[in-house]
Amino acid sequence: MGRPRPTEEPARQEQEQEQPHPERSGAAEATNEKIGLFNGKRRAQELQEELDELNRWIRDNKIDGVISAQQMQRETVDRTEQIEQLHQREVTALKSELEAAQRSLESTRGLISDEQKRLVDIRAEAEVQEFGLFDFEHPAEISVQISADLEQARTRYKSMVRSNSATTVTSGFTFNNSTSQGSRFLKNMSKLLLRAYNAEAENAVKSAKAGNLESCTKRLSKAREQVERNGQMIDLHIVEEYHRLRLSEIELANRHLQVKAREKELERERRAQLREEKKAEAEFKAKRSDLLKEQMHYQNLADAMRDRGDSEGLERALSQLHDVEHSIADVDYRAANTRAGYVYVISNVGSFGKNVVKIGMTRRLDPMDRVRELGDASVPFTFDVHALFFSSDAVGIEAMLHRTFSPERINRINLRREYFAVTPEQVLSALQDQKVEVVEYTLDAPAEQYRQSIVIRDKQSESSEDTTVRRGL
Repeated sequence: MGRPRPTEEPARQEQEQEQPHPERSGAAEATNEKIGLFNGKRRAQELQEELDELNRWIRDNKIDGVISAQQMQRETVDRTEQIEQLHQREVTALKSELEAAQRSLESTRGLISDEQKRLVDIRAEAEVQEFGLFDFEHPAEISVQISADLEQARTRYKSMVRSNSATTVTSGFTFNNSTSQGSRFLKNMSKLLLRAYNAEAENAVKSAKAGNLESCTKRLSKAREQVERNGQMIDLHIVEEYHRLRLSEIELANRHLQVKAREKELERERRAQLREEKKAEAEFKAKRSDLLKEQMHYQNLADAMRDRGDSEGLERALSQLHDVEHSIADVDYRAANTRAGYVYVISNVGSFGKNVVKIGMTRRLDPMDRVRELGDASVPFTFDVHALFFSSDAVGIEAMLHRTFSPERINRINLRREYFAVTPEQVLSALQDQKVEVVEYTLDAPAEQYRQSIVIRDKQSESSEDTTVRRGL
């Protein structure tokens, strides 16, 4: 069998390795044909010799080294790719860990910064608390308009406490012939007395109400005087600016409470006004229902008179029907026109004095219902009516009278309290000046219950005096 020359290129050697040698293939085929039952052993030996020769040829031509090198190269490439992929995954993971660590570091730095600021605030707060300054709940804190002024005042007087400028004391004070002990004594006494003053300032704010501003400010001023008397030995004084800031804190609380009281009163009046409107609407509805029944009654009556040929009865029925229809139209008009109603001028001498009147309007069908309600339980005597008249613009007339007597208004906070320090004559004159038609007007108030009460009281007083005289005799 032929063998490739050792000098042929590796590529050709690979091709020859991949493709069986023609001679060897032919020999193998011939061998297959000749193999029989009796010559198998000899043929096996020949094949073994042929195989050994082929292996020697591979070794001589170093083809096994080429195959091994190619396999190693492929394995090296695969291993390199695996290492690069693993390296890339490790780099990506390390980058993610680094970014997370950086974020955690920034967050930790932020927390440290916040805690440092909080620590500074706590130390500053603890410092002023030694002087009796605490962040107690202030009424004006919830007010958008006033809270900024309150915060400004608090910041200012706390700054004065921290800088030891809230009080003044004598200088050169010695204690046990020691200047340092004297300075320490001055500091402790100033802190103690200022703490007492601040406690009074806090109590004054907490006890503030809408109408007791003057008493609260006087209370704090007296506390200042008392503190300064107790500190005469060291010539201690509360600085005027510090005192003014603490007074402003009370004033802000009072201002806010006044606003709240005013809003509460106005809300109460609005609810009362709504109740009055609902009563008027209910009255209109009930009255219209009754009138519709009357209309149906007179309509049936007119039909009956017409059927009977009773002309006089028909005329009376139609007249009554016309009156009812007119009343229905009037009720509908007043229900639709919210400005229409009754204007009233009333007084209560026994409750408010001679020169006080109430000027208002009502849409009620019976305006005296409203007058009686006003005098039911809130005042000791009933109201006397000076004027009570209907107008299509009762709201406008009421507003005109309120503007005219605005300087004499008794309650300047709640404008729904419609009391004025004027006489009935003045109101009548104002109505006449505006050409308002008033059919009936009473100048003198009867005040029957009040005058009867005066008579009874005088009689009881005289009887008591007579009894005392008789006992004396």
